[in-house]
Amino acid sequence: MYEPRYLITHNILRYIGQIDAAREMITNAALVPAWEAKFRADAVSRMVHHGTHLEGNALSLEQAQKLVAVDVTDAAKAGEKAGVVGRERDIQEVINYRKVIDWIDQHGKSGSQPRQYSPDMLKETHRLTVDRILDSERSGVYRKVAVVVKNSRTGEVSFKPPPYIEVPYQIDEFFSWLNSEAGRQHHPILRAGITHYELVRIHPFIDGNGRAARAMAFLILYSEGYDVKRFFSLEEYFDLNAASYYQALQSVGSSEEFDLTYWLEYFTLGLAAELDRIKQQVLKLSRDLSLKKKLGKQIALTERQIKILETMESNDGQILSSDLEKILPEVSVDTILRDLKDLIKKGLIKKRGKTKGAHYQLVE
Repeated sequence: MYEPRYLITHNILRYIGQIDAAREMITNAALVPAWEAKFRADAVSRMVHHGTHLEGNALSLEQAQKLVAVDVTDAAKAGEKAGVVGRERDIQEVINYRKVIDWIDQHGKSGSQPRQYSPDMLKETHRLTVDRILDSERSGVYRKVAVVVKNSRTGEVSFKPPPYIEVPYQIDEFFSWLNSEAGRQHHPILRAGITHYELVRIHPFIDGNGRAARAMAFLILYSEGYDVKRFFSLEEYFDLNAASYYQALQSVGSSEEFDLTYWLEYFTLGLAAELDRIKQQVLKLSRDLSLKKKLGKQIALTERQIKILETMESNDGQILSSDLEKILPEVSVDTILRDLKDLIKKGLIKKRGKTKGAHYQLVE
């Protein structure tokens, strides 16, 4: 049976500790307001953009955001509806990866029973990834030819996946391990990282392997307690320094023992860095966990109220109503005052003074 080889290093332990601390803080943030939807939409756009850009897609983040917002599956129609001009394949890749993320959201819910993963799940993520790009004979179907992975810049062969005849056997062997009691002894984050690497190594399909591999890794994270409100995009970390990403993947095959240690250090560092970034954003609004205990409940805020709190946070915890009129020029004075009164009522801010010089302070 398959058995991964790696060492639990101090770095891996430290990064997993940071991930768990950030997950705990984000999950139990004092404020869980209406901006959750905004955070999730932003994460989806970043996952879609960076997940496809990593594979050579030329569309920008702004274009990906526009395409993600339209409910159309055909590239030509989606591009027209979203006002995005680009190569039809690039548009279709973005649409498809959004569908993959929707599929992960649907199937990645944690349950009381251990999730059973299957080659059919991998095939389905691949079908979604290459919809309208590859024909049906190659969509969700293991490759029937030998392939090599080349460096896109130098043209040099950087990796030779196993012969196509071994693909179904290696895939079945890996999923047997993943579902086994021995496989479940490994930490969920490491299971996700191992899955990512193994599916890239086996390279079961003619195209779309990277996206399908990352999708299965995300499915494991989401299913095994690390969805973290769907706020994060590990794809962005990979894409911002693609050379490091591919170097980390290739480090495994360059060792005689196929040692996953360096790759798993890289993988856990990326997730730790991304969750820390999200944590800092959440902290701007939630201030500290004692607020939830003090108020005894979670609080829903409008986007305007979030902006007011963010502005106060960056201005030593206070602000004049006249300053808010400049920050929110499209909003009437009466609406701003209503938002301020609502924040006072919710116990988040307090008013000092009664004249035009009155200012508002965050509650300590």
